[in-house]
Amino acid sequence: QVQLVESGGGLVQAGGSLRLSCAASGRTFNNYAMGWFRQAPGKEQEFVADISWSGLRTYYADSVKGRFTSSRDNAKNTVYLQMKRLNPEDSAVYYCAAGPKFYSATPRAADFGSGGQGTQVTVSP
Repeated sequence: QVQLVESGGGLVQAGGSLRLSCAASGRTFNNYAMGWFRQAPGKEQEFVADISWSGLRTYYADSVKGRFTSSRDNAKNTVYLQMKRLNPEDSAVYYCAAGPKFYSATPRAADFGSGGQGTQVTVSP
């Protein structure tokens, strides 16, 4: 089982950028695809992005495509989410989760394992 810890969230003005990190423990990190999800208050959990175990394939929600980029460093057991041109609608708690496969269509959160505690992203107008 992979234990996950997200970091890098914060308060940023609209148009700004943040880079989230997700550090994983466990020797089998590079066996997993990794997903990013987010949840805003009063809203359902939303898929953001996923990345294959190799890092060669990525898939993004339409709402973030062209602005967010996911990458991973298997030597560091870490996956990243670079977020640019943020807008207030991006405000949410962001989670990473490990999955058994890479999805090239929008997956459900249930397709992935449990995420970490999440990291808060707040974008001011």
